[in-house]
Amino acid sequence: MSAVTASLCSTLLFVGLFVFVSADQKNITAESGQNIILPCRTPNNNTIGFVKWSKTGLREEYVLLYRDGHFDPANQHPFFKNRVDLEDRQMKDGDVSLILKNVTTADNGTYECRVIMSGTKNAPSNITLSVVDPPGQTGGHTEDGGKEDGSVGLKVGLPVAVFLLFVVVVVGFLIYRKHQKGVL
Repeated sequence: MSAVTASLCSTLLFVGLFVFVSADQKNITAESGQNIILPCRTPNNNTIGFVKWSKTGLREEYVLLYRDGHFDPANQHPFFKNRVDLEDRQMKDGDVSLILKNVTTADNGTYECRVIMSGTKNAPSNITLSVVDPPGQTGGHTEDGGKEDGSVGLKVGLPVAVFLLFVVVVVGFLIYRKHQKGVL
């Protein structure tokens, strides 16, 4: 019985960590032509020395880079020049959210926000952006008007976690029964 309990406890710990880690992923849907905000916040009010917004597939180029008190356009991808800014340039209360202007379907993808504060790194925040054409054009429309529609971690991670928990309980029960038959 103790092996089953240990197995169940370790699985519950794994499931809890899986859901917690996955919950940092966000999905945002917008219509072409909108200005949108990709949210990113630091947990405290330390001095922010470095902010890097990147997009999957850009290689060495980035969406926006802020370091040493200035924006650094040197390796900014040309597609994002004059289209991005920080929502709060003073980054009060740790707000390093990105404004992306006049979005198109070419902006679809996963964006990452990385922050270094007073010599410490925060875990990156990932956001998946889906841009659709407005109603009446080639694409469909969004039900939420382009607002944040929730966490992928909770939409995907929770059902997976429940399934994994179910599998562990069934396997644990079968091991327990086998152990009981061996004792008799």
